[in-house]
Amino acid sequence: MQPSRDIDRLIEIMQALRQPETGCPWDIVQSFETIKPYTIEEAYEVADAIERNDMDDLCDELGDLLLQVVFHARIAEERGSFDFGNVVEAVTRKMIRRHPHVFERSDAQTPEAVKLQWDAIKQAEKRERKERRALRGLPDDPLRGHLGSVQRSFPALVEALKLQERAAKVGFDWSEPAPILDKIEEEIGELRSALASGEQKAVVDELGDLIFALVNIGRHVGADPEMALRGTNTKFRNRFSHIEDSLAANGENLEDATLERMEALWQAAKQIERSLK
Repeated sequence: MQPSRDIDRLIEIMQALRQPETGCPWDIVQSFETIKPYTIEEAYEVADAIERNDMDDLCDELGDLLLQVVFHARIAEERGSFDFGNVVEAVTRKMIRRHPHVFERSDAQTPEAVKLQWDAIKQAEKRERKERRALRGLPDDPLRGHLGSVQRSFPALVEALKLQERAAKVGFDWSEPAPILDKIEEEIGELRSALASGEQKAVVDELGDLIFALVNIGRHVGADPEMALRGTNTKFRNRFSHIEDSLAANGENLEDATLERMEALWQAAKQIERSLK
């Protein structure tokens, strides 16, 4: 078996890995449920490579993510549900249908018009999906209701953002950012009260409300909360690494350093960041 640029070779490799008699013992016993966490993890690793602008890692991580798609498709094929070809056909059909302004005649010539057209096509697809499931004797569409298309399996920040976006489509939304800031202050006050009460459930509830409000302000100012937080995580990593490296350069270590010493190095890292902007 040799490497190849042809997707068929990857499909052949997965088929070989899943062969009951000669395949890999680990791959053979996997299911949709057991590899689902790896699929999510690989998507995050793709995002990380993009944020680091590391094209070498991005190439590898995209391959790992593609492997997850092939893995799921192989399990489905073994169960007689669908195969990789069906996956490709479905997505190509969807993309052609949702871009009539590219592949057919259409009046959508602006990004706004394209977005409206996209939403209309998705609504039509949703109706067809419901009819298709009924013909196959499948249960009523689990994605019913205006918020039904927002998957519960999304990371919580992403789910919150998409719930807010869906609600906004029917006018359930703040008109401007300022009132959301008031809401955030209100939620902070309620979190303070919950902390004072010592009731853990109330603290968790109020913390969730505060985060939800923060997601809302991010949406209104055009800042994706997931990406904003990932950016902050990167800053934290870099600044903490500066603390660690600075201590090591002076023959010190994290375990013995005082909080005051680490805070001083943290502030120094911030100054370095500002000087580089």
